[in-house]
Amino acid sequence: MKAVVIHAAKDLRIEEREVEALGPGQVEVAIEAGGICGSDLHYYNHGGFGTVRVREPMILGHEVAGTIKALGAGVSDLAVGDRVAVSPSRPCNACDYCLKGQQNHCLNMRFYGSAMPMPHIQGAFRERLVAEQWQCHKVADGASIHEAAMAEPFAVALHAVVRAGGLADKRVLVTGCGPIGALAIIAARAHGAREIIATDVMTPVLETALQVGADRVINVANQPEELASHSANKGYFDVQFEASGNQSALRSGLEVLKPRGILVQLGLGGDVSIPQNMVVAKEIEMKGTFRFHDEFGLAVDLIGRKRVDLKPLLTGTYPLEDAVKAFEAAGDRTRSMKVQLAF
Repeated sequence: MKAVVIHAAKDLRIEEREVEALGPGQVEVAIEAGGICGSDLHYYNHGGFGTVRVREPMILGHEVAGTIKALGAGVSDLAVGDRVAVSPSRPCNACDYCLKGQQNHCLNMRFYGSAMPMPHIQGAFRERLVAEQWQCHKVADGASIHEAAMAEPFAVALHAVVRAGGLADKRVLVTGCGPIGALAIIAARAHGAREIIATDVMTPVLETALQVGADRVINVANQPEELASHSANKGYFDVQFEASGNQSALRSGLEVLKPRGILVQLGLGGDVSIPQNMVVAKEIEMKGTFRFHDEFGLAVDLIGRKRVDLKPLLTGTYPLEDAVKAFEAAGDRTRSMKVQLAF
């Protein structure tokens, strides 16, 4: 089979790899669609992120969906020909955190396409993927396989909503309208948010934010006063989803959050300076959010039932052979939201 393999920064190759042996309780999936994630881009552009570096060739990718081609012994509830979205999250279900129901913090997590351990955990951008039965979630008839491949980042946004608590009748601010920010808008709308305002510094992504459910958008590069006006009477918003990883976005959000408002940090960035006096005086709750677990199945279900529409996020699909072009396009925020490979 062919696979998309990173060797070093800007050294991405299409290589032949052996298909893994099919074991009990496993299924072989012909991958059809795979979305390029921010972490994939970090490996491609920089050879890693933070202290994590590619130290051996590694198959990239973890946002995938396809069709089952073979079943291992003992597999039930799935059949050859079923279309499935594959969760890339493979917790051990035996460590302390897994036993507490916090599988996203598994001490022995094997998440597709990760250079954190050595040897690296190979990813899912390959023509044939052997996965555990419990990783595979059926895709409803009529649902696009490309939307199904967005279940993983959508699950990230759904987990962020869980961390925020109930959103019914809440006013929500989303700062940063890349793919995760846009998916946070969709998730907040699905969970009953009363009003959603989104901010960014780029007009094209703000236009997409309106398409997927934001009531209003603000370009804070051109009109910072539009957001600042919401600081009157100690704030306007109940919840902020911070998806940019930018210090200015975080601080401006704290300015416009109501007392006892909740800030959920989605975007990954470096160290930032936080106005602690404001956090204390307004009794702001600051929460991190990391990956997902049960939310993956919910994401697939909402997509399949057409309760959400993720199609506006897909701005490009490239054949496997054009993987380098796809990665270059995905890294250009002026023209791309979510770019996928077609296998």
